[in-house]
Amino acid sequence: MVKYVFITGGVLSSVGKGVTTASVALLFQSMGYSVTIIKIDPYINVDAGTMNPYAHGEVFVTEDGGETDLDIGHYERFLNKNLSKKNNITTGQIYYSVIMKERKGEFLGATVQIIPHITNEIKSRIKEVVEEDKVDIVFIEIGGTVGDIEGLPFLEAARQMRLEEGFSNTAFIHVALVPSLRVTGEQKTKPVQHSVQELRRIGIQPDIIVARCEKPLTPEARAKIALFSNIPPEAVISNYDVNNIYEVPLILYEQGIHLILADRLKLPVHNPKIDHWIDFVERLNRSSQPLKIAMIGKYTRLRDSYISIVEAIKHSSAYLGVKPIFKWIESTDIEDGKIKIDDELNGIQGALILPGFGKRGSEGKVIALKYLREHNIPTLGICFGFELIVIEVARNIVGLKEANSSELDSDTQHPVIDLLPSQQGVNIMGGTMRLGSRPIKLIKGTVVYSAYGVEYVMERHRHRYGVNNKYLDLLEAAGLITSGINVEDSVVEYMELKQHRFYVGTQAHPEFKSRPLQPSPIYTYFLKCALNSS
Repeated sequence: MVKYVFITGGVLSSVGKGVTTASVALLFQSMGYSVTIIKIDPYINVDAGTMNPYAHGEVFVTEDGGETDLDIGHYERFLNKNLSKKNNITTGQIYYSVIMKERKGEFLGATVQIIPHITNEIKSRIKEVVEEDKVDIVFIEIGGTVGDIEGLPFLEAARQMRLEEGFSNTAFIHVALVPSLRVTGEQKTKPVQHSVQELRRIGIQPDIIVARCEKPLTPEARAKIALFSNIPPEAVISNYDVNNIYEVPLILYEQGIHLILADRLKLPVHNPKIDHWIDFVERLNRSSQPLKIAMIGKYTRLRDSYISIVEAIKHSSAYLGVKPIFKWIESTDIEDGKIKIDDELNGIQGALILPGFGKRGSEGKVIALKYLREHNIPTLGICFGFELIVIEVARNIVGLKEANSSELDSDTQHPVIDLLPSQQGVNIMGGTMRLGSRPIKLIKGTVVYSAYGVEYVMERHRHRYGVNNKYLDLLEAAGLITSGINVEDSVVEYMELKQHRFYVGTQAHPEFKSRPLQPSPIYTYFLKCALNSS
């Protein structure tokens, strides 16, 4: 039978449930089991697509065009597995589905209630993913914190599944913060105790406690958590701070979390094959040659807004043996004159022009792009960053001084970036962009072709605007040539500046497909060029 493992969180959110979930799933996958992961987000939004990055971090895009929580990105990177939009379940999706069924009369006149209708829908969604993926084990991370009112129906559904699926087919892992007092250094377990009490009040007894802490748990703290949580001390796992998130599976492995959980689920234990993962972590940690990379964007005050890009750079840096030194530059500060671009980019070896919709900060990025182009600094523009490369070249090389995107200026005389034909007439914001994985033909002889080494690639997308093909001849005459084009709808996917070390823009988001053991080719090539630029 399928095994269901629920991961809950306590004390506060963003404590590391996603990485913990991905790490445990990786260990079981390495033991030879087929696994998948579901992220439950209790917010009312149908998906993460309409959220400001400052509200919820990066919007991660799946192969099938789902706009999901950033934890789906962690899952894909750790498991090296593409997940579906169905792997991210939200309150909005659940209630929308139940209401539509009620409108169709599917409940035969019953009063529609949280129990059983909402909880049944939640269980049905989980089992739908299991059925489609044909897995042995499904890990379900329930977002938020135990005690949040919006999370109660999901916890109730999980409680019911233990009764329905059987004790040996369900398990609960609770991830909670163990803070340390700054003055004494003492680890305080009371927040975990209260969190577990709240979970038990709901009807769920955790089988394993993962304590998130600054330093490894002391024996005293571990014993106290075990006593008040009604579990053996070995089932209290210390998940302490590490240099990078890819070490987490290793510290959980050392404490035998896979053995405890396998025993709890009555599963045969196989030795996890994690040699390649260990090698990657060691390469990442011993990489010492510094590489200074400017990260220029409008959401830099919350680094999780660009988490997939940061991780893609880490993957490539481990492959190349370099240590990226990020310099975060807020494009609105450039735009407002708060910082001088000459000072900010002095000594930089490469630069990322980060994605982000809207007018705010866009002119700051254009200013930065002009400097990067004129100083021959390797530059990679992602999505909106690519569109601004086109605008900068159109203004300052082609000579179209009023060139702009119709998104930023609907009255511009030269809309070198314009609304895509497929987006004409779209008036609903959620889930309507050009989304998901698309086939791209790369042009032989270009830098981009050299980076990938193949003629056709698949990359993921999330945009409404793109290069206006009416201006392609002018742009290419100025040296900004097309190096990749979509084979389905002729959307320009890659452009690059001739006679430049590396000045490339991509409408796609290659970072979404980068993996620790399979880094993104375009990011790796960019870092190589940056390394050779100094």
